[in-house]
Amino acid sequence: MAKKNQWENALRQYDNAADKLHLEDYIRRQLRTTRREIAVHFPVQMDDGKVRVFTGYRVHHNTARGPAKGGIRYDLDVTRDEVRALAMWMTWKCAVVDIPFGGGKGGVVCDPGKLSLHELEGLTRRYATEIADWIGPEGDIPAPDVNTSPQVMAWFMDTISVHHGHIERAIVTGKPVQTGGSRGRVDATGRGVTITIAEAAKFLGMDLNGARAVVQGFGNVGSWSAIHLANLGAKIIAVSDISGALYNSKGIDVHALHEYVAKNKIIEGFREAEKVDPMEMLELDCEVLVPAAREDQITEENAPRIKPRILAEGANGPTTPEADPILRDNGVFLIPDILANAGGVTVSYFEWVQGLQGYFWTEQEVNDRLYRVMTESFAAVNAMAQKHKVDLRIAAYMVAIDRVAETTRLRGLYP
Repeated sequence: MAKKNQWENALRQYDNAADKLHLEDYIRRQLRTTRREIAVHFPVQMDDGKVRVFTGYRVHHNTARGPAKGGIRYDLDVTRDEVRALAMWMTWKCAVVDIPFGGGKGGVVCDPGKLSLHELEGLTRRYATEIADWIGPEGDIPAPDVNTSPQVMAWFMDTISVHHGHIERAIVTGKPVQTGGSRGRVDATGRGVTITIAEAAKFLGMDLNGARAVVQGFGNVGSWSAIHLANLGAKIIAVSDISGALYNSKGIDVHALHEYVAKNKIIEGFREAEKVDPMEMLELDCEVLVPAAREDQITEENAPRIKPRILAEGANGPTTPEADPILRDNGVFLIPDILANAGGVTVSYFEWVQGLQGYFWTEQEVNDRLYRVMTESFAAVNAMAQKHKVDLRIAAYMVAIDRVAETTRLRGLYP
């Protein structure tokens, strides 16, 4: 499958919503581009003594509503355009759940699976040093993303703290609790996905108890989405990860699978399900589909055969713009990524607040606050969809862009 240009996709989605908002020309052009971008090329000494040069990026899309917020990914497929798109999506994601952040994103072109722990730490610390002038609690707050982890964030925080001569707890989120992270952060994105699915089910008059669910991707987002769906009574009939896909029409014990993956790193070898083709898995008969893997999984090619009642985008950009009208014609109720997976950035906001205050909340307090934010955000987006007779993706963009545009108007131009 040819890789789509994510920046072009992001701009098309923006334009679709901006057309309906009738934005002033200067605001439309301002929100359509990034505010600042940096590319860094830095050396890292490997375990064999050789020095390799890596390329990294950090992009700020918009900071009208607050500091740039967005993860850092380590992947061979990282490109400047991908990071631009992810930064723009973060702007809308933060705005749609009404938290005071703008959008940012970062990435390093590498294969972390081929790096030792020592090499990974060296790469992280050098990348953090290269972009140190760009980040800070009031300017840009990174977080984990694809192939990065709480440990990576701890190294990142420590590096900047050493440079500044004091602990910078609020400079990154997604840290281990022991280093100032928030309770409830690990499962926050998956919990948020499930909350929006439950709200959609209520709106549609659909019972999730016994509903068949398919989850693509069994990493952090997918695994916790599956667990929380199962806790609501849904039957998880298929899951996948980089090693393949598993299917069991009677339902997979996702708690047992989660424990299996914790030990074995992949789902392959789990005996309580049979292998299926990972892409055909998306086309299985089900009531709920959660694409929580990577971008461009649902395209105009396979969309005609994908017909769940509810599709919640756990990943960023799993559906191409060409696939959206096909899914809509199929009667699919699609919850877009900037709403469905916003639970992670919401709890990252909570972590940032706790770090600035030096006062930390209980896990129940975090979960209760997350539930309120996600349900209120779903209601606002759904109300926009019903008012303007558009799907939830366009409605979510309209809510988000309108909020950023209004802040931009009020702040005005300088000088």
